[in-house]
Amino acid sequence: MGSSGHDRSMKRLSGRLCGLSLVLCLASFAGARAASHCDEDGDRVDSARLEKAVAGLKETEQALFLYERIERVEERRSLNDTRAADVKTSRVFPAGTGIAHIPLGPDSAPVNTVVYRSDLEKLLNSLTWAAQSGKPQRDAYERVTKKQKERAELIDQTRSAFFFTLLGEEMRGRRKVLKFRMDPNPGYKPPTRTASIFTKVKGMVWLDEASGQMARIDGDVTDDISFGLFLGKIYKGSHFMQERYEFAPGVWLPTFSQYDFDGRKFFSQISIHQKTFASNYRRVGTPADAIPLVKAELEKLAPATVADKKSVAN
Repeated sequence: MGSSGHDRSMKRLSGRLCGLSLVLCLASFAGARAASHCDEDGDRVDSARLEKAVAGLKETEQALFLYERIERVEERRSLNDTRAADVKTSRVFPAGTGIAHIPLGPDSAPVNTVVYRSDLEKLLNSLTWAAQSGKPQRDAYERVTKKQKERAELIDQTRSAFFFTLLGEEMRGRRKVLKFRMDPNPGYKPPTRTASIFTKVKGMVWLDEASGQMARIDGDVTDDISFGLFLGKIYKGSHFMQERYEFAPGVWLPTFSQYDFDGRKFFSQISIHQKTFASNYRRVGTPADAIPLVKAELEKLAPATVADKKSVAN
């Protein structure tokens, strides 16, 4: 496999592992629905509060298809690297059946106006297509719905996967959060290979006391996890975490995520160490809602001249 093919493979794998982490974030709370658990002092953990957190996390999943944001992704070669080997900043814009990533400079501004305008025009075309009601659009939305349903079903399968222990209270800024320890339920029997990942994860969860929303999750892989029909493996000791804040009343969105995975794929060792910073959230709504916003932005940009286009082509 050439270097470009290897890079594409690593990006796909990174996406799957990041997706795994987000599912763990959701499923950790789903596991709390089965029953209330007692902490070490005998006090009951408030299952209603955890139930609210489950609903909030599912709402966040939907909100990410309605809010644009700026993302800065830092890739490191190893966990101990203090400097990022690669940094990419992009404008992330929901487009109905997918998510558009428009490259930006380190200062979160367009590097080249002509290229940026072209990217916005492509985004507008995607939004216009997604806002239509033809069969191709229905098929595309059905695929999105299917993925969301599969995710929900996985969460439902893990209702009894974890035990929670309330450890105490902490302050995050001016807001009080409740800290829980998340441990695998030794009696849990996963019905699918995918669900078995929950037997190999433990960590900590922080809930915002006032809203019941998840403020942070910090997890570790406690045993090797096989994936891809056992052709790959995530090693014990891999780590993930995510922090979330409220950006609108009742809308909590991720501001920082970190994934540190080591393992192998086929006979090659893999190491993915990624930090993602998200900011500048703005609600753009559905494709039909977003079209006027993108059109207005395009109107404010000066049209590209022939000389500009030639300079970009060269």
